[in-house]
Amino acid sequence: MSTFLDTCRDLIGPAHVLDAAHDMVPFLRDWRGRFTGSALAVLRPGSVAEVAALVRACADARVPIVPQGGNTGLVLGGVPDASGTAVVLSLARMNAVRAVDPVNRTMTVDAGCILQRAQEAAAAHDCLFPLSLAAEGSCTIGGNLATNAGGTAVLRYGNARELCLGLEVVTPQGEVWSGLSGLRKDNTGYDLRDLYIGAEGTLGIITGAVLKLFPQPKASVTALAALPSPAHALRLLSLMQDRAGASLTGFELISSFCLRLVAEHFPQLPRPFAQPSPPPFPQYALLELSSNESEKHAVGLLESAIGAALEQEIVLDAVVAGSVAQSRGLWQLREHIPLAQAAAGKNIKHDISLPVSRIADFIAETEPLLQEAFPGCQLVCFGHLGDGNLHFNVAPPPGIANEAFLVNQDAVNRVVHDTVARYGGSISAEHGIGALKRDELARYKDPVALTLMRAIKAALDPQGIMNPGKVL
Repeated sequence: MSTFLDTCRDLIGPAHVLDAAHDMVPFLRDWRGRFTGSALAVLRPGSVAEVAALVRACADARVPIVPQGGNTGLVLGGVPDASGTAVVLSLARMNAVRAVDPVNRTMTVDAGCILQRAQEAAAAHDCLFPLSLAAEGSCTIGGNLATNAGGTAVLRYGNARELCLGLEVVTPQGEVWSGLSGLRKDNTGYDLRDLYIGAEGTLGIITGAVLKLFPQPKASVTALAALPSPAHALRLLSLMQDRAGASLTGFELISSFCLRLVAEHFPQLPRPFAQPSPPPFPQYALLELSSNESEKHAVGLLESAIGAALEQEIVLDAVVAGSVAQSRGLWQLREHIPLAQAAAGKNIKHDISLPVSRIADFIAETEPLLQEAFPGCQLVCFGHLGDGNLHFNVAPPPGIANEAFLVNQDAVNRVVHDTVARYGGSISAEHGIGALKRDELARYKDPVALTLMRAIKAALDPQGIMNPGKVL
């Protein structure tokens, strides 16, 4: 493959073709540290033209390509397998904000643009780009779109798919589709954009995107409510939606065990109810209201709704943030749950979605099933209750080594995913399928849907060089 790599060096410069083992390691290891793949090289193009030229070279040599953004994925979608036959194509150098159009409420960015940078560029024009994730300081727009990322504001603004108006994509043949339209209405045939969003790099490489912007809220207020159970969280959600409507921006469910983990590993973070660890209540809801009127209006709306919930005995106690700093502190509790999990050790993760109305029943049924099969296992249950997305993770019983428990992964998955299927849910809400859930997808996805997906893959990528082994 030396001739092929020499061609790549000629196309993008020797400094941007990494083939030394120590240089490639950060691109080959998944974010969770559970898998390290192998690659011929890591290619780091700096322009759309260079991406297209590299893809043509790969197609000619039949070299598989693994597109990669910030490498923050959780399902092995952005790292190569162990065969060493593929190249990793990193979009990290393509990180510019190309244009902001405040009147059209759009922003055009490179795929390698860090999410936080996109948020800041929008804010500089007094606009809001509402996609928000715990990894926003390192994940990229291309990766967000390739996985149709969700985050904490889906309840009001939708997933990444709803936040994108147009794409620029390099096809598996090395052609460039220039679909960077800022139009909200365009009925001129198939919506190619939707093919690539959520395809995890298996149909082409997203190199640019036109994103929707929104007015910056004039006020935002956050509260943490203590609850007796997930069923009460659903009652609170309904009450908040009735009273606040579209002003309800976020509604997160957090179990007591989650806050216990955060308190143990990040003791510097707030303890809102001034109680010793462990937290005293079974469940919590973190909610946020945004208002285009005034802070007084937002606070009054939230306090009135919380008061009604207390009167109806839906809520046991509540803390309303009195400042931006306090609000930030409450959100940090939620955002540090994945970090606390990682600090505590490895666990078996499930990113699932369910009809919102059935979430409490799902938790009530699945937890006893897991305890019966794996006595003492610990559930790390949290997520975006407002849009039906749970992170339903299973940690080892106290005193059991992580590796000893991880051998049960397939059996744990079967309990969780079978129950998800019975409740009409999905085994992947926002993390994607990648390689980690590929076999699970074959078990639970409608056979006709899989046939159609394979037909699309064969039509667009007949050589099968785009992120092989992922999704299908």
